Order: sequence, then structure tokens, then C-alpha cells
Amino acid sequence: MDLNRATIIGRVIRDPEVRTTTSGQSVTTISVATNRSWTDGAGVKQEKGEFHNCVMWGKLAEIAGQYLTKGRRIYIEGRIETRDWTGQDGIKRYRTEIISENMIMLDGPRGTTQGSTGTSGGENYPPAPTNNQSVVEEEIKVEDIPF
Repeated sequence: MDLNRATIIGRVIRDPEVRTTTSGQSVTTISVATNRSWTDGAGVKQEKGEFHNCVMWGKLAEIAGQYLTKGRRIYIEGRIETRDWTGQDGIKRYRTEIISENMIMLDGPRGTTQGSTGTSGGENYPPAPTNNQSVVEEEIKVEDIPF
């Protein structure tokens, strides 16, 4: 059994590039920066950033193109894929990407933290019921979920 799974949490480093294929399918590409910090053997704090190319297809691509902007914190989950092509100069080139299957926006549109809910911010929720109020459960439809 094999597993090809990538999970990252980082910041979008530029606005998404949204395109449509000739067949009409949406595709969005983003770059996400992740940072790592550690203390080396001499006790000096070190930092290193990595940049990840991410590709989203279909409805996920449309949502990313609509809501993501440079600087937003994001959770991406998907698989790693490397593609190759020959450039106009005749040199073979390679690009490794995360083909995103899941995305959660971790902060609101103005950088406000939304916790682990993954909402895009700006929603108005009713106050929580007090002990003497009853809670009415409503069925949630897949069409009503914004992501």
C-alpha cells in the first residue's frame, strides 16, 4: 500500500491565478510559504522558509480564486505531483506541486483569526441559547456549505 499525502499550513504569498481550461474547468494556482525555526548547536536561532506550489481544480479552484488573497493563512491538504515539459529553449523542466483536495481558510478577510472553524469571516451567528431556551436542530445541506 502506498500513500501520497501532503498537509501544509502557511501564508499565501501572492494573489491566486485563476484560469479556465478549454473544456471549461476552473483551475487556480497559488504559492504558499511555510516557515520553520530552530536553535542550532551553538544556541543561535535559525529560520528557513519553504515555498509550495499548489493547484486547485473545479469548485475548490473557484472558491480559492474568490476568497484568497496575498497574506491569508491557509491549510492545504492534497497529493504531491511532479510534471515535466520541454521549454522553448529545448531544456526539460520539472515542477513539483501539491494538487489540493481540501482547503481551510484560517483567518478572516482582514486577518482576523477565526479559530479552527475555517470560515471566511464576516458571518453573523445568532447568540448561543441560554439554559431555558430550546435548541432546534436544522438539517445542513451540502449546497449550503460555502466551501
